[in-house]
Amino acid sequence: MAIRVGLFVTCLVDLFRPSVGLAAAKLLEEAGCIVEAPSAQTCCGQPAYNSGDRKTAQAIARQVVDLFEGFDHVVAPSGSCGGMLRAHFPELLADDPRYAARAQALAAKSHELVAFLVDVLGRERVAARFPGLVTYHDSCSGLRELGVKAQPRRLLKSVEGLELKELPSAEICCGFGGTFCIKYPEISDRLVSEKAEDIERTLSGSKGATTLLAGDLGCLLNMAGKLGRRGVKVRVRHVAEVLAGMAEGPAIGEGSGEG
Repeated sequence: MAIRVGLFVTCLVDLFRPSVGLAAAKLLEEAGCIVEAPSAQTCCGQPAYNSGDRKTAQAIARQVVDLFEGFDHVVAPSGSCGGMLRAHFPELLADDPRYAARAQALAAKSHELVAFLVDVLGRERVAARFPGLVTYHDSCSGLRELGVKAQPRRLLKSVEGLELKELPSAEICCGFGGTFCIKYPEISDRLVSEKAEDIERTLSGSKGATTLLAGDLGCLLNMAGKLGRRGVKVRVRHVAEVLAGMAEGPAIGEGSGEG
């Protein structure tokens, strides 16, 4: 029997980069899943949660549980949103007698996209081609809350024509951090400036196309904006777009007002 997956699209993907959601759906369907994206979904509640607005975060968490608890698994093309569902919903709703157990059950079957493909479905390869040199940024939530590190690299190795060069600062924050970049703009700008310099050094000297990949659109928008303002000629894409063979068209931050 096919696995029924609820695709948690995320706010940023919905508003800024719908192609990431389409790429996620394609990857899941090619892996044999039945994919549905409930139209009533909104936010994972992380902005409210990080701002200390517990009441709003709890209300959003209840809505997500109501919408997604009927699926076999819940998958998000984002470590931060996946981390919110998996790591924080149980604590948020722990004192709610109607939702505590349901939040725990939802958390247990919630996953970041690439980790789900590798760890749950056992995928080792994708049928995609992407010629050029790439580097990869590990988002904080995906790495530290969900253990997403080896999985994207494993699948990227199977992409025809792709060469991965590791970023020395891959595990260091890009400075976005959701509301962090609003609350602490000077610290955020220093972090993303240092990240942009490292990306430029890592990919400099290549004769072909160079691309920055990551699994969180917030990180990608932040880094694309800084790279663009510095005049660095590096294309920026979500890893799902490359793995799904859907990396044609403008990169993140190119010609769409992104970044």
